[in-house]
Amino acid sequence: MPEGDVLRRTAAHLDRALAGRRLVRADLRWPTAATVDLTGRTVLGTRPYGKHLLTRFDDGRTLHTHLRMDGTWRLVPTTAQRAAARSPQVRAVLGDERWTALGYQLGMLDVVRTSAERTLLGHLGPDVLDGDFDTTPGVPWAGPPVLDLPTPGIEEALRRWATQGSRPVAEVLLDQRVVVGIGTIFMAESLFARGWWPWARADDVVDADEVLRSARALLRASVATGRPSSAVYGRAGRACTRCGAQVARGDVGAPPTQRQVYWCPGCQVRGRR
Repeated sequence: MPEGDVLRRTAAHLDRALAGRRLVRADLRWPTAATVDLTGRTVLGTRPYGKHLLTRFDDGRTLHTHLRMDGTWRLVPTTAQRAAARSPQVRAVLGDERWTALGYQLGMLDVVRTSAERTLLGHLGPDVLDGDFDTTPGVPWAGPPVLDLPTPGIEEALRRWATQGSRPVAEVLLDQRVVVGIGTIFMAESLFARGWWPWARADDVVDADEVLRSARALLRASVATGRPSSAVYGRAGRACTRCGAQVARGDVGAPPTQRQVYWCPGCQVRGRR
């Protein structure tokens, strides 16, 4: 599933094409939104929040989308044949005279009042990539806040972490109710960076703040470069670049929602750092 870095780049991509532009075409191919007409509305911008996208309009409405596993937003010139969007995989079309954004295989789609965005996302934790998550520099995003959380958001994330007890730390990092934007790639990479075994108890992780800061730094680097780092993720059976041990792969969580996890048995010793 795309993680916070992909959503940041997607939002920036949509903004470069459509922010400040009036739509000449809008087609939402979703049962609960099929009658919604956004034609003529001006796009204020797209706000990423974790793995969610909030495209805001000048009439006080927001288009909420989630990519899930296979979704993507693609931009094509409005005059191109592909802009006709005849594919049954297209779930949303937003276009002005120059560019048309096509939402393929979107996993969620809602249209709500911008003031009601919290009704969709209020259960989530703070976004690890938000500018006010930590005192370290971040990228501010314009427009109303999504959630009314304490600043810096890392304090709220640590408060939620502290309630997780004996849950494996890998599960906690993947739990969007604790902190949003981290998926399997950056869960694995941030735990490797801090030397924690993925199944260590959350309440044994004495430097949870530094684990979150590592995830934030790695995600921010991926936003900037367009590619995530990979010290352990996807490297099962290969030598660890730090100690030479063979990178291992396992599962975290319970079926049917278990997720893959990669770790180094040499650097991330069972039960301790």
